[in-house]
Amino acid sequence: MTAVVRKQVHLAAQLPGIHNVTVWSDPRSRSQIALDSFVRLARTAERGRFDFFFLAEGLRLREHKGEFYDQDVVGRPENLTMLAALSAVTNRLGLAATVNATFNEPYEVARRLATLDHLSGGRAAWNVVTSFDAFTGENFRRGGFLAEADLPHSRLRSSGGTPTSRAAEFLRAARELWDSWADDAVRADARAGEFAGSGAGAFAHRGPHFDISGRFNTPRGPQGHPVVIQAGESDAGREFAARDADVIFSKYNTLDEARAFYRDVKGRLARYGRRPEDLLVVPTATAVVADTDAEAVAYAEEITRAQVSPGTAIAHLEAVWGRDLSAYDPDGPLPDVDPEPDSQLLKGHSVFRKGREETARRWRKLAGERGLSIRELVIEVHGGQTFVGGPRTVADAIDHFVQSDGADGFVLVPHLTPGGLDDLVDRVVPLLQEKGVFREDYTGTTLRDHLGLRPRTRTSTEEDS
Repeated sequence: MTAVVRKQVHLAAQLPGIHNVTVWSDPRSRSQIALDSFVRLARTAERGRFDFFFLAEGLRLREHKGEFYDQDVVGRPENLTMLAALSAVTNRLGLAATVNATFNEPYEVARRLATLDHLSGGRAAWNVVTSFDAFTGENFRRGGFLAEADLPHSRLRSSGGTPTSRAAEFLRAARELWDSWADDAVRADARAGEFAGSGAGAFAHRGPHFDISGRFNTPRGPQGHPVVIQAGESDAGREFAARDADVIFSKYNTLDEARAFYRDVKGRLARYGRRPEDLLVVPTATAVVADTDAEAVAYAEEITRAQVSPGTAIAHLEAVWGRDLSAYDPDGPLPDVDPEPDSQLLKGHSVFRKGREETARRWRKLAGERGLSIRELVIEVHGGQTFVGGPRTVADAIDHFVQSDGADGFVLVPHLTPGGLDDLVDRVVPLLQEKGVFREDYTGTTLRDHLGLRPRTRTSTEEDS
């Protein structure tokens, strides 16, 4: 009989800090901005042999009724600066950051990412995003924002007739900059008096969004190109990932939905000459681990109620309804008034920017069918933990999800900084290793090695584009 080959589970960690994930009021929680917190969480992930450590980004503090949205943890450091510091205190862990393509330029982002790849010995990754709202744009000299037509799912046509957008063209320009240095361009030939080849760094990019030329001053990093991450849920966002990304984030944590997403995205790769293993699907997830399943269930409920406080529940409802609902009891029924579709009380939150009337209709239906209060409803639709149980239960659930093609792995988001990964690393990872589905140790030095991705050479870049 042919032995069944079991897929390897990929794990990554994300520092919590936005939305209502972090329980910052917990006495075990520490600073959300001090380097020590980032170092401890990153070192825990590396001790667990995780693929990478990820930092999300928000370029403006979200506001609720004109004030700071105090369910968020605020005051986040800049991502690439923090990851550069972490590169000095970790050895193998990948270092991934969201960097916005709306309010940056290709040259500066390509240079910063190439520098991080050099500093870390080939462990850099970039989550490519764009901003959709003028609220964020007010923080920048240019102001404004990207209209829907210029987001990654746009169908704006380039001069070559292929779909493009600022995000897609930004990435293409960055890759041209990284490729402006050949692998052997740095010669350092003292006898000939030649440090670099005569054409090193020369580039010229012409497109709808960028018209740049000159000399790129940072040689190619150890990976050739940093790993590229995308978080596309729309049809064209998935297409963008299938064409250009190495990793795609997903929000689907129920197995049926996750498998449908997985099949759809993987099925798009062949048209770009790519293999299924060239793009990894990794949903974000949480894990609550305790000695027994019953203890874990009780602890998970405690965490969720801390994450969705009475104030958070009302704020979520106000974000959908567009009305001041502070007079309503969070433990009472939903309001009987209709939403104000043109009113936006929560700014800077992408979840509630579209389809709010339909969201309100669905929430009312769910609350009526289940007899849910406002807070219970918000917990139902936005709260809850992904993997809950004793160590064996959680290990089995993670493995089953991956072997069933719901994902290639998970980005785990702990509710505590910096100790929120300890139980999973110390008690669940050894069981995954025992199953033979998770590495005992790192076998390579770069993030591409950890993810099983081919090196991004200048030749393969041209063939894959």
